[in-house]
Amino acid sequence: MFDKLAAVAARYDELTELMAQPEVATNVTLLQQYAREQRELEDIVATYREYQATERAIAEAESMLGESDPELRALAQEELETQRKRLAALEEQLKLLLLPRDPNDSKDVIMEIRQGEGGDEAALFAADLFRMYTRFAESRGWKVEVDSLTENGIGGIKEVIFQIHGEGAYSQLKYEGGVHRVQRVPATEARGRIHTSTATVAVLPEVEEAEIEIKPEDLRIDVFRSAGHGGQGVNTTDSAVRIVYKPGTPEEIVVTCQDGRSQIQNRERAMTVLRARLYAREQEKRQREIGASRLAQVGTGERAEKIRTYNFPQDRITDHRIGQNFSNLPAVLDGELDKIIEALIVYDNAERLRASGISNN
Repeated sequence: MFDKLAAVAARYDELTELMAQPEVATNVTLLQQYAREQRELEDIVATYREYQATERAIAEAESMLGESDPELRALAQEELETQRKRLAALEEQLKLLLLPRDPNDSKDVIMEIRQGEGGDEAALFAADLFRMYTRFAESRGWKVEVDSLTENGIGGIKEVIFQIHGEGAYSQLKYEGGVHRVQRVPATEARGRIHTSTATVAVLPEVEEAEIEIKPEDLRIDVFRSAGHGGQGVNTTDSAVRIVYKPGTPEEIVVTCQDGRSQIQNRERAMTVLRARLYAREQEKRQREIGASRLAQVGTGERAEKIRTYNFPQDRITDHRIGQNFSNLPAVLDGELDKIIEALIVYDNAERLRASGISNN
């Protein structure tokens, strides 16, 4: 591990020297490339240098243990214990920083929520989830844009596709994909019986146009008049867009966007969603080929897998992937997802560390 850290630190210093050279300073493209690479190394180099400084502090404290003054020895012992704890914490931090980064972590997110089993109650639960993620995004200053929304007339949602724009959005929300289950007494239930309903959530990183090749001949694009939420007309022009991707196989993909202000905007959004779905399909295929691990499932959430249960009578949320329970269900549905996401990240990091076999050598 430390050989790799030394090489990373050396590269960081080399980049500083390269960017100071006149031929690089006048080449904007190359300068930006070097600056971007250095920024990516910054955290790990800063932590490594703090680790080295802590090692020096430990050596200094150890040298003072031989002092004749008992007060100095006591101070040295106290300092030694503090610095050793700090060193251990920095070592764990360095192990995490050395893990390969998910290249999608910094990307924006496309989310799709659909009602599952449970009829109107499932649609109401889908609406709760949509509000939860919207409030979570708003608490971070992220922007939410709805691409398509189909309601059931009583405040529930049959399907919603929306985008969340914000630095690191995918790194936080990528654990939410899968089947969410709710156990509660519906407002329409006269006898007070607890019902179980589900909704599915898909989380896709936004993909650049250059990352996915889509042939024009594989697309059929339809335009039609937008309809507002609940059926009211939004406008009298054919601004809604439906894109059907059918590359000569039975696996066609249909994307509809109608909440944008114009046909052009809806078409761009639909293509964004299509690229994300194609990218996700390729990633899932690759994971199946290499044998999807438990770690991969935590990161992507298999759609057929029940990942979380929201139990209203017991005010309990259970994440089944990590076997952990959380309370204060109303606050969570109001967007306070931090504790759950942090627990998933800790679990994910532990799994990746175990799989990576990173040691101190």
